[in-house]
Amino acid sequence: MKFASRRAVFSATVLFAIGFATPLHAYAPLGHEIVGAIADERLANTPTAVKIRSLLDGILLEKAAVIPDEIKGWDKKGVDDPKSFRYSTHPKIDEQLRDFWRANQPTHDMTSTMPSHHWFHYTDVPVAPAQKYAAGTAGRSKWDIVHMIPYCVGVLQGRVPEQNERKITKPVAVILLAHYVGDIHQPLHVGAVYFDTQGRVADPDKDKSALADEGGNTFTLALRDEPPRRRGIHKTKFHGFWDYDAVNALFPEVSNTLNRSELQAQIEPLKRQLVHEMAAHEPQNWRLPLNIDIQNYAAAWADEILPIAREAHERLQFTNVHPEEEEDRVVAAGEAKEKPEPDHIAYRAWAVNIVREELHKAGWRLADLLEKIL
Repeated sequence: MKFASRRAVFSATVLFAIGFATPLHAYAPLGHEIVGAIADERLANTPTAVKIRSLLDGILLEKAAVIPDEIKGWDKKGVDDPKSFRYSTHPKIDEQLRDFWRANQPTHDMTSTMPSHHWFHYTDVPVAPAQKYAAGTAGRSKWDIVHMIPYCVGVLQGRVPEQNERKITKPVAVILLAHYVGDIHQPLHVGAVYFDTQGRVADPDKDKSALADEGGNTFTLALRDEPPRRRGIHKTKFHGFWDYDAVNALFPEVSNTLNRSELQAQIEPLKRQLVHEMAAHEPQNWRLPLNIDIQNYAAAWADEILPIAREAHERLQFTNVHPEEEEDRVVAAGEAKEKPEPDHIAYRAWAVNIVREELHKAGWRLADLLEKIL
């Protein structure tokens, strides 16, 4: 569900690019494609769809939604490397995306005057103790997803000039919104648990040395129904489970032993059927109260997902928690194991139901947001 450094689900393919190959991670962009495709179908044959097609040079929201993860492929060697992939059939879009990357190059230095485009995908609101986005400061920044969604809305509404420091033009704003609306409906892109130096859950507002679980990317996950791992297969990551496994499990009839082309051939008609069903049937509780301004939608969505992020952690037992150096920073790392729950619902089944609901709402909300601002 990709659902950034750390939170990023790197796409299995680079759309419209030539001469570039990426590692295969099952069908990683699937969650974002579903969100974008629902919005495409909801907006079909409307003036909003015409405006989107014009801004994106014909690229569908289904495909635009994976681009913000794809451009992380530029991080290693930069956009000016002669071998860097290009969106060659959409040169104007390609140029604007490269300018965006140059203005927001990856860094772990949180004091940098140039924010990393990775920061735009998430926020790390503590879920213990429970709180709302606006209730504190730990884990938030002016460049997190709750701030970047209204920033992109502002660009599209004309309140933020296209010649802004972040190099977010109107086409880039649509591309980013198509992705970020999906991200903010992924629990581990919004809520985090913090640990002290002894590996105990801590309140980062009281313990400034507490380390976040960073969306679970440095924690392995062991579930009771996990099939035996084959030789050479690494343990599932906590965050990766939500980005990959829980989304893939929407299609249990597809074998995970197939190669890429076979996977794509089997998943495509199933995805089309699911998207059509979700686009045709209104999800429950997707509309926000009328008194919430469009600039505050992201904060409201974050507040809505935070209790789910909390439960996603509470259903697990964290062990062997320790500080770990990763690149140029220290993070919390360890193991997460499924706990028996009074409701007797397995973690995987619970998470898959959550993912289905959140993808459904995200697709409708993306369509509604774009219709209101375009």
